[in-house]
Amino acid sequence: MSFLSKIFGNHSRPEQPDIPFGRFSDAYKSAEQHQAFDRSLEAFEQGEPLVAYRELLYYLIDESAKQPNIHWEEKDGALHFELFQGSQCITGIADKHSVKVESRVAKANDLNVGFMRRLMEANFHLKFSRFALDADNNLCIVFDSKTLDGSPLKVLHAVRELAIHADKQDDLLLGEFTQALSPSDGRQLEAIPDSEKEVKYQYIQRSIEAVFAEMEKGKPDPNTYPGTYAYLFLALTFRLDYLIKPEGFMMDLLERVYAAYFTKNNLTPQVKLQQMKREFQSLLDRPKEAFFAEMYRTQSTFGANPAVPHGTVASFVEGELANMEWPLQEGHDTLALAIPQYIAGFILFHQAPPKPDRAFLHLFFQITESQFFRELGFDIPFTDQDGRLQKPDILKEIKRLTEQYRLEYPNLRPDTNGLNFASPTLFAKSYLLMVKGLDVTKEHGD
Repeated sequence: MSFLSKIFGNHSRPEQPDIPFGRFSDAYKSAEQHQAFDRSLEAFEQGEPLVAYRELLYYLIDESAKQPNIHWEEKDGALHFELFQGSQCITGIADKHSVKVESRVAKANDLNVGFMRRLMEANFHLKFSRFALDADNNLCIVFDSKTLDGSPLKVLHAVRELAIHADKQDDLLLGEFTQALSPSDGRQLEAIPDSEKEVKYQYIQRSIEAVFAEMEKGKPDPNTYPGTYAYLFLALTFRLDYLIKPEGFMMDLLERVYAAYFTKNNLTPQVKLQQMKREFQSLLDRPKEAFFAEMYRTQSTFGANPAVPHGTVASFVEGELANMEWPLQEGHDTLALAIPQYIAGFILFHQAPPKPDRAFLHLFFQITESQFFRELGFDIPFTDQDGRLQKPDILKEIKRLTEQYRLEYPNLRPDTNGLNFASPTLFAKSYLLMVKGLDVTKEHGD
């Protein structure tokens, strides 16, 4: 640090690694994009379908992406376009008569009854698109419609459904039917360094083992307090989903863990807890090479999470934080900390909260999982090497985020007076209460 920096302080933020976290969301559209969608509906009503579809494509642009997620051109009276969703490239063509969109999920080397039956069953649940085989035995998912019936709203829902199912099924099918299927030519994968994969793999292993060790202590008894331990597993589920950003098998497994606990059936909470443990054990038993094969970066156009107002976030925080009281009073700090981790992870897993909420929840994980971020190469000063909270650095980062979003959210003034730095658990509770109290009203009340 230079002499002047020591005197006046160095307020520049170090350059951080380019590593994304969390599930992609398309909920953060600009005002111009919403206007484009309105123009799309108007153009279709006026009998100009190509103009309508062009405006719809503009609406779907991810303005935050470094590389365009959509390309299109008009030639010979037709609009040709392609967009990216995870590992899939979705292509389409529209003219004044019809619109057709498709994505190649895999190449069928053998017409295996297993995957064909799987996809026939999937077709019963699809509303707009369908799985099919083309003339070259490419396994595709397809949507087509007469232009007369292809309103922009219908096309939007159809392409969203098609894209999300194509991206989800390719890794699952290729992993299960290794002999019958091979990757399609159109897969879009960006490699990540082996060093990053190793850090993530080791984090997955030690995180699961730590939860198992806590459960094996038996204090309190998991059979007597299954709901308390469920928070531990669910917090692990959402934390791994956000921090690792998994694809394929692991992503599907984490969704199964969540479903295993919340599905309404006749199983007791104790049995559901064992189901969740078995799912995580299968991750521990999985070869490292299988994890590495599913670690890559992708670009997306659609997200599954709905936009929610801050009030929804605040209500969820308030409702769940109350469950911290018993483990806190009994001195079970690890179990108590799982509850705010569950809250933050649940919101980021299931919802698209306002931008400041998302940013402050990301900071929550940077603070509570500082070691992991440092292993990835981030400059994270929020805890020392022994895990002790560094109050000045945390307050400085809260101030920086506030200033970053203040122009769009002029009432954003986090109340840091209530933050409790006595322990990580008490801090986590007080931090989420701070998030709950944020005023994220936009400048013009919209």
